[in-house]
Amino acid sequence: MGLLTWIKSKLSSGEILDFSIDESDFFNLAAELYVRNLAFYTAVNLIANSISKCEFKTYLRKKEEKGKEYYLWNVEPNRNENSSQFIHKWISKLYENNECLIIENRGQLLVADSFSKKEYALFDNQFTQVTVGDFTFNKTFLMSDVLYFKLNNKDIRKLINAMYESYGKLITYSQKSYQKSRGNKGILDVNAVAQGKTNFKETFEKLMNERFKTFFEADSAVLPLFDGYSYTDIGSKTYSQEGTRDIKAMIDDIYDFTARAFCIPPALLRGDLADTEKAVNNYLTFCIDPLTDMLHEEINRKRSGYEGFRQGTFLKIDTKTIKHIDLLSVATSIDKLISSGAFCINDIRIAVGDEPINEPWAWQHFMTKNYSSVEELLKALEGGGEGG
Repeated sequence: MGLLTWIKSKLSSGEILDFSIDESDFFNLAAELYVRNLAFYTAVNLIANSISKCEFKTYLRKKEEKGKEYYLWNVEPNRNENSSQFIHKWISKLYENNECLIIENRGQLLVADSFSKKEYALFDNQFTQVTVGDFTFNKTFLMSDVLYFKLNNKDIRKLINAMYESYGKLITYSQKSYQKSRGNKGILDVNAVAQGKTNFKETFEKLMNERFKTFFEADSAVLPLFDGYSYTDIGSKTYSQEGTRDIKAMIDDIYDFTARAFCIPPALLRGDLADTEKAVNNYLTFCIDPLTDMLHEEINRKRSGYEGFRQGTFLKIDTKTIKHIDLLSVATSIDKLISSGAFCINDIRIAVGDEPINEPWAWQHFMTKNYSSVEELLKALEGGGEGG
């Protein structure tokens, strides 16, 4: 059972003031929370790592420029964090709370740890009690002054936890069934002579609570019995991995449910290596691309506005840098991209993570003679007919 289920059971039992739990209950609750949090933060870290690998490209009047804005997003957002640390905190807060607030103070970008929000229909929403670390800003921030990101209308983490409250019962039942199947079982026969003795109750309790407990817990042991007691072992199940595989399969289900909630291919979250390329492509298409669209839309409307949009001044999160590129495996594709004139040599070098060549010819576009327009082909055919 989950934590909420345990609390409800305590309240419904009438023992409102008695919230004591035994050691096994405590570790069962802790284990369930670990599985739940491990799956959740595995997904969050995967997304945060992916976004931190992206290049935040900045454009000024439709031309790419690496100035102060570029440095702010890709190198040093503030004096205490580099861009990777900043992005991890940004994405973690977004998925933990279903929303995230970033403020600018003295040229620094800061992710808020907590804040209060007051919403309006026709005016800017207001943010107060904005806290970063141990410092709380004593001012009111307007929506137009901050970067505010909201993930979904429904809090994804609450939905996952609600699902787990039900599914966690199956895991707990499987764990108990597995433990029970491996227990020792036997029959204790107590004859009438032993039951008639004056110290029977004391002797019986000592035998059950002390001697049998020590006997079953020991690897090798001898069980001394009193006169009138006879114990017959009816055997215990031999160790089998079947039970542990069933429990592991249920834990994998938690990862699958979490992955689907994040729009991540389940195989990718579990770390399966089969058909990784297809899983990564689906992950980029259905998880990362929609997320980055939402992120840079908010950044552009607040930091550039309509005038910047009209003049071609904007920021774009380039997700092409997420995938590792093996040059030998894409050599044929690179040749086609250059020979078709679609990309120049420096375009390709930048795409694969290499520095551009500082030569004019590296920025030129080349096309093989095999490529020509339809008009040119028709002219060539007509010229050949006349000459014949």
